[in-house]
Amino acid sequence: MLESIVRCVALAAAATPFLVACGGGKASDPGAVSPAQCSGSTCTNQGAPTSQPAATALCPAAADIAANTYLGGAGSGEVVSLKIDPTKMTYSLTFLASPIPVNSSSLQTTRTGLTVTGAVQHPPTGALPTAAQITCAFQLQQGTGTINGSTYTTAYNANNPPTVYVGFGVAGGGIPGATIDFSGDGLATTLFPSVKARSFDFYPFIGFSTVSTSIADLKGSYNALLYHILPSNNFTPAAEVTQEQYDASGNCSVPTGATNTSCATAASAWSADSGGSFFDSANAPQIETPTSILAGLGNLVVQRNGATSHLIIGKLNNVIVPIVVRTGYVNETLTNAHVDDESGIAMMAPATTLKSGAIDGSYIGADSNFTYTATLINGQSGGFLKPSTMTTQSTFTLDYTQTQPGLISAIDNNSNKGNVISVGGIYGVFINGEENGGVTSTSANSVTTNTPYFGVGALIQPQ
Repeated sequence: MLESIVRCVALAAAATPFLVACGGGKASDPGAVSPAQCSGSTCTNQGAPTSQPAATALCPAAADIAANTYLGGAGSGEVVSLKIDPTKMTYSLTFLASPIPVNSSSLQTTRTGLTVTGAVQHPPTGALPTAAQITCAFQLQQGTGTINGSTYTTAYNANNPPTVYVGFGVAGGGIPGATIDFSGDGLATTLFPSVKARSFDFYPFIGFSTVSTSIADLKGSYNALLYHILPSNNFTPAAEVTQEQYDASGNCSVPTGATNTSCATAASAWSADSGGSFFDSANAPQIETPTSILAGLGNLVVQRNGATSHLIIGKLNNVIVPIVVRTGYVNETLTNAHVDDESGIAMMAPATTLKSGAIDGSYIGADSNFTYTATLINGQSGGFLKPSTMTTQSTFTLDYTQTQPGLISAIDNNSNKGNVISVGGIYGVFINGEENGGVTSTSANSVTTNTPYFGVGALIQPQ
């Protein structure tokens, strides 16, 4: 079954830009999308395209892309604001919240507040099937900015560059990665001497041109898929699936019959962030067990709390798409030391029953392997494929029984289990196994694990 799907969509969908969010038609002739129009406070620093191009366009006109700011979250635990100017072929990226150190000498000096600028270029001819698809894709070249009086230059791997694909109302793919190295930080080296440095080609990203700044819009019941990495435990990854319920004031509770006993996205009510159109919640919950602090440190007490959750309420295809990032926190003051560096991303989708066929189609996204991937779903059959060749990497089966409404069970060809959720043409997947070829070698070190697997993608062609 899966191979027949591949044959049907290979020419139309191969490497089609991530987050095109066509909303209808065919990949070669997608229907126009009319993203929710914002007004008043919901448009703070944002805006929908000023005009809609012809129905055959895969992405907005250059002037509309340049006029928009895409606010979103990254798998690194960062909140970022991205602008791309397709005429000048430049980009500007601001890190509104970040746990990523700017150098190896201090883990607590992060990219928060940093703005980097640089050039963009389209992928080379032949990298994507059509010129139209190439026009919608932007490779972010090395960017530079100034923080704390010093120049910062982003990491860059020409063989796996951070690439952002722009669709109607949404942009996503990868933002610049970084090398995380504890060796220059005396306290970190003392506490965690076995942590090996690790470089990331890019961090998966999803952002929206229109967001809601009304927390009341979050009211409802959700399934949440979370994926976090704990650097101080040699970058160990973990995924968790929860059911959560929010009231109109942004307070989280656990609904009756949930598989979890506490909320994993936030521990306290969401409050508006003073510096952007998103929300914060202090003392973010952890889903990983940290390594033990070394014994024999005298009176030094290192606390494992202090991270912050951030909520972006994206608006796409007339629905909200909640994205949550956990931003780790490090304070190296000896009298008040904190190391709560667990960071990551979560997607939430409504707890509403999905019927078999409701999410059928081809998707493009970025995943925990630090690769771009295609996902094909047809009824109970699904598979992960390499976008440029549409070669099947691994397959999975979906079960729509849904003990928890909206939470579809998944099991891969090696009997590893997981779940799928979907809202507004965006889907999230978690499988507790090695999928899609494993972690890209250039974003791994000698102790990197390939499980669990987490990915987010957008519908580019309904079945």
